[in-house]
Amino acid sequence: MNKTRKSNAGVQEGYFGQFGGAFVPETLKRELDRVYAEYLKLKKDKSFRAELSLLQRTYQGRPTPLYYCKKLSEQTGGADIYLKREDLNHTGAHKINHCIGEVLLAKHMGKDTVIGETGAGQHGLALATACALLGLKCRIFMGETDVKKQYINVRKMKLLGAEVVCVERGSKTLKDAVDAAFEEYAKTYENSIYCIGSVVGPHPYPTIVRDFQSVVGREARTQFKRLKGGLPDAVVACVGGGSNAMGIFSGFLEYPSVALYGAEPLGRGEATGDNAASITFGKPAVMHGFKSLVLEDENGEPAEAYSVASGLDYPSVGPEHAYLKAIGRVSYVTVTDKEALAAFRKLSVTEGIIPALESSHAVAYALKLARALGKEKSIVVNLSGRGDKDVDFVLDNYPEA
Repeated sequence: MNKTRKSNAGVQEGYFGQFGGAFVPETLKRELDRVYAEYLKLKKDKSFRAELSLLQRTYQGRPTPLYYCKKLSEQTGGADIYLKREDLNHTGAHKINHCIGEVLLAKHMGKDTVIGETGAGQHGLALATACALLGLKCRIFMGETDVKKQYINVRKMKLLGAEVVCVERGSKTLKDAVDAAFEEYAKTYENSIYCIGSVVGPHPYPTIVRDFQSVVGREARTQFKRLKGGLPDAVVACVGGGSNAMGIFSGFLEYPSVALYGAEPLGRGEATGDNAASITFGKPAVMHGFKSLVLEDENGEPAEAYSVASGLDYPSVGPEHAYLKAIGRVSYVTVTDKEALAAFRKLSVTEGIIPALESSHAVAYALKLARALGKEKSIVVNLSGRGDKDVDFVLDNYPEA
């Protein structure tokens, strides 16, 4: 249970090693600095923290449980598998953790409109929910491909009063939705705030989103200690932009005995355009106002990203993940569409829990890892979301998966 500060070495405000920063026009940078200053003030404010804590307990459903998958562990053979049940949050995913926090921040700053982007629809749904609760207007940008694929979440967002803006340019997926949302924010920042959906974007977004998500890691560490009297041997989370992974990793980074694994989407394979594994195949570059690892095409431009999971098809990753890879604290692995779909089915029929396709990537790798680690070991998987949104898509398109 010894702690180390190694993972924080080299971290300066706005940067994680060489990664991070705020590569935006000066007018927008001044606004982002104002957002960060207000965040730092509210972070120390007892009434703000009390309001956030009350909503987490009485509205979100925190703490979410840590569940032992007895049947899945026995059938897999090897290490015991536990799930941190973020799928049981109100709205069905971890995204509500930072959305409640970001919208509270917007309200305290006197903003009347919240702008956001979404891929799988979980961030958009959580943001629309938080805005309905706290009385702010909400505009969600979503790629046309994802609008069609995740129509259930689109209808929910509209029911909650959000305006869903369909983005029809480029690949019509998450990257293009982020582009459009940033453009809107740059024109309207005096009255609006951009509530980004992951630990990406220009400073201070990676820090703010990570901090609001860190409740996942704190809870998981405390819950596991109560159950088993110590720490797990490994923690696994899926990684697209990386918010759920940073949320749970943050609770274990200072404990070197706990191995951390980020499962990236290998999609159809290693060829450019067939995956969204930006840590595995990306190069250092600037995109969406921050420096990180970015998938590039033959012209050095951001490549189209692909994953069966809409929430993972982003061609870059949060800068803190790039840093954690560089210092060797987290191991980043890949999971194919086929493996994720098999895990989607396996967890559903074995434990009666339907995981989001995004989370299924983490489950898939945990099954491999459990066999490799063997008996008397333990793995905590961050089950970042539930799969209601994916059931029709999977059954219609992958009936034999």
